[in-house]
Amino acid sequence: MAEQTKQPLQHPVTTAIQAKRAESLQTRIADAITAFAGSMKFVYLHAVVFGVWMLVIEKSPWPTLTLVVSLEAIFLSTFVMIGQNRQADFQQAKADHDFVEQELELKSNTEITRTIHTLTTELHRRIIDEPDGTPAS
Repeated sequence: MAEQTKQPLQHPVTTAIQAKRAESLQTRIADAITAFAGSMKFVYLHAVVFGVWMLVIEKSPWPTLTLVVSLEAIFLSTFVMIGQNRQADFQQAKADHDFVEQELELKSNTEITRTIHTLTTELHRRIIDEPDGTPAS
């Protein structure tokens, strides 16, 4: 018998956002760059490249390296802002979804409470007002 793999449950907003991200080539590229720039591989690669650059390629005062690092900082800060904007959009969509779900649950709970109150009132009327089964006069 083939073993079924259970997919972890995800919030509906997470599923929708992942599907939306997968549709856009630009978003997939930005996600890949952000994932790499936020990794230790990125740090190690830069340490090696900058070390080689400072020791082998340029001696002093490293004007080209300064230009490269400045441009890279501009692009990386842009990717950080893109990531923050996407995270904010996700949090807002999740909050909106959760609000709707909570309102529906509140409505259901209110209806259940009213039904229980009606049933309790009817039972009370039948048991207290008519203990022997005869209508109260």
